[in-house]
Amino acid sequence: MRFLAFVLLWPFILNARDLPVMDAAGLEAAIKAAQPGDTITLREGTWADTVVKFKGQGTEASPITLRAAVPGKTIFTGASALRMGGEYLVVEGLWFQNPDPVVGDSLEFRIDSKNLARHCRLTGCAVTLAEGIGSKTDKESRWVGLYGSDNQMDHCLVQGKTSKGTTVVVWLGGDNQGRHLIEQNYFGPREKLGKNGGETIRVGDSSTSMQTAACVIRENIFEKCNGEAECISNKSCGNLYQGNSFMEVSGTLTLRHGNGCTVEKNGFFGNGAKGTGGIRIIGEDHIVRGNYLENLTGDDVRSSITLMNGLPNSPANGYFQVKRARVENNTLVNCEHPILIGMEGDKVERKADLPPLETLFIGNKVNAPKALVIEVRCDLAGVTWRTNQFSGKELGIPEREGITWGQTPEIEKIQPLPRQSVGPRWWK
Repeated sequence: MRFLAFVLLWPFILNARDLPVMDAAGLEAAIKAAQPGDTITLREGTWADTVVKFKGQGTEASPITLRAAVPGKTIFTGASALRMGGEYLVVEGLWFQNPDPVVGDSLEFRIDSKNLARHCRLTGCAVTLAEGIGSKTDKESRWVGLYGSDNQMDHCLVQGKTSKGTTVVVWLGGDNQGRHLIEQNYFGPREKLGKNGGETIRVGDSSTSMQTAACVIRENIFEKCNGEAECISNKSCGNLYQGNSFMEVSGTLTLRHGNGCTVEKNGFFGNGAKGTGGIRIIGEDHIVRGNYLENLTGDDVRSSITLMNGLPNSPANGYFQVKRARVENNTLVNCEHPILIGMEGDKVERKADLPPLETLFIGNKVNAPKALVIEVRCDLAGVTWRTNQFSGKELGIPEREGITWGQTPEIEKIQPLPRQSVGPRWWK
């Protein structure tokens, strides 16, 4: 079978072409002519107000590639945008500078609602807004929209967004099935928006929150992504958040809607910055394990590990009761508000008073010399404790089996991901 596949692809391999492009008209013609294995190469320099509609049918072995002649030196400005639809397409090395929100969303994995991207990749690209150019009152827009299924965003750099609108959104519903990979990107500073809509990544929305997205978000750096309380907003099921580093982020990785997600081996490094948070849990069957949280200052919804109360008969956009959560082998060091159980959500007409059920804290370590380790605002009958080691100013609950209290646990310090391991290789 492998030999047969090779034979069938051999004509494409032999005939793969490099199609150099100098202007928008040439780009349109090259896209129409491109076949599997071809590479469309864009000249260096500025491309102003250029909307790229990259549509094609590549193959897994012979994708169609759209790339910069020199990575980072093909620069799209003004009302430029990228629309990508088809299969096995690769976009590489482009820089979108100071995107104008008048065009709507800047980079989309679709041409339109009927032409989605599948098995496509955005790699080594950048989207940036220079300080002093954008405004919080600009038109709402998003910078990257992942549609379709099985797409990838890697080694990109995204920073500087100021206006309302999530920076990167995974859209679900209909033929938008998820299964995307977002890895080894650098998400740089985003200033506080002052209202909802300032997330850095959102996976789904409340209307599709019970859909299994099965997305993987791993080995990214988030630095000073302070748009709102939710740096990452999970609103779907079955996603994996693994090995990311959060640097001085005034917000949390929030499991806002959806069930069955895993948050593991992430590092949260507050460095004492104001409002820095950790992980917030809402919904059913989530696993939070092996995370390292250090020098975080956030409280309430920005506490280091927060379990929310549920809303009876919650609507899709409300707060579902925490059930069967497993909080396992996490390490918390010098955090001001390590564990909060029973936080009530805001802006709800009815009281959120359903406490966590069948929830297990096992093997966690907390060293918080100046802090109340466990803050409780609900009934703890549904929470079980096993082999936890906590030390701090006060435990916050009566001592009980499953918590070793008072003796400083032995802790292995974890380092953030190296900056050079993420983002475009051409970025300096």
